[in-house]
Amino acid sequence: MEKNQWEKTMSSPPNPKPEVLYQPSQQSENKPAKPVSELRKRMIEDMELRGYSLGTQAHYIDGVKSLARFYKRSPDLIGEQEVRGFFLHLKNKQKCSPSTIILKYYGIRFFYEMTLDQKWRIFDIVKPPKRQHLPVVLSIKEVEKLLSYITVPVYRMCLTLIYCCGLRLGEAVNLKVGDIDSDRMMVRVKGKGDKLRDVPLPQHTLIRLRQYWRLERPSPYLFPSPYSQKSGKPSQPLTHKSLEIAFKDALHQSGIDKTKKDATVHTLRHSYATHLLECGVNLRIIQGVLGHQSPKTTALYTHLSQKTDQIFKKALNRLMGTLKL
Repeated sequence: MEKNQWEKTMSSPPNPKPEVLYQPSQQSENKPAKPVSELRKRMIEDMELRGYSLGTQAHYIDGVKSLARFYKRSPDLIGEQEVRGFFLHLKNKQKCSPSTIILKYYGIRFFYEMTLDQKWRIFDIVKPPKRQHLPVVLSIKEVEKLLSYITVPVYRMCLTLIYCCGLRLGEAVNLKVGDIDSDRMMVRVKGKGDKLRDVPLPQHTLIRLRQYWRLERPSPYLFPSPYSQKSGKPSQPLTHKSLEIAFKDALHQSGIDKTKKDATVHTLRHSYATHLLECGVNLRIIQGVLGHQSPKTTALYTHLSQKTDQIFKKALNRLMGTLKL
């Protein structure tokens, strides 16, 4: 059977990773990019018009790809009952986590409702609840200990900046030298949806950055990939995977993984926010620095702060201690 329009550009080996969209600079000169089908191109354009980041686009595309592979047909030829069957398969057969189902759900829903203008009731039914997990938080001493086990300067400085400025992994690796404003003591960050925000830069961190710059002379990316530098190719930023590996190695070597094995690079951001809250910084200020749209997201850190818990208990005991019962 001849492959359909979507499958010609979406077919891939088992368990594919979400592909990176619109980054031709990372393509090898000997391996030209595959042509993009009109159907997929229209979906990408719709996502661009909505202001979705490349990461979100990749996850959405991957969700539609998984549906097309499951039925071995182009997704525009798949009906509502088949979409229903696909989500039942994910839940009952594959036992996918709610977060995995949610990722696929939003991508598939966007494709049918926005790109194909199909309003199906199934999308009002299939929406697994988000499970609220309290993230792992490191103490200040644990952060210091972990970073001391990272010896490669580019990895150590990048992870240091992630903690000291509360950055997301993707925000940090894509920073350029010009994003550091030493006069204003700010870091210009491009966050989710390409939204820009200024993050305060601690004086001590600026000193460390200058030492790092004199040693490595990075350009244009502040944290370039060592592999692209060795190969003589144009500078590319650190990959997410390489930074995660460096973090996990340090986590293991420091012994912190014995009690906090689920810690990731993002744990440094959680720790930053929690430590600021414990120092008395207003929650609204932390929300702006982190780039959270909703205060509910930032309010999570009140459940992680030991000092907040202590203040609450003292106030509660003081209040109830006045009661004459």
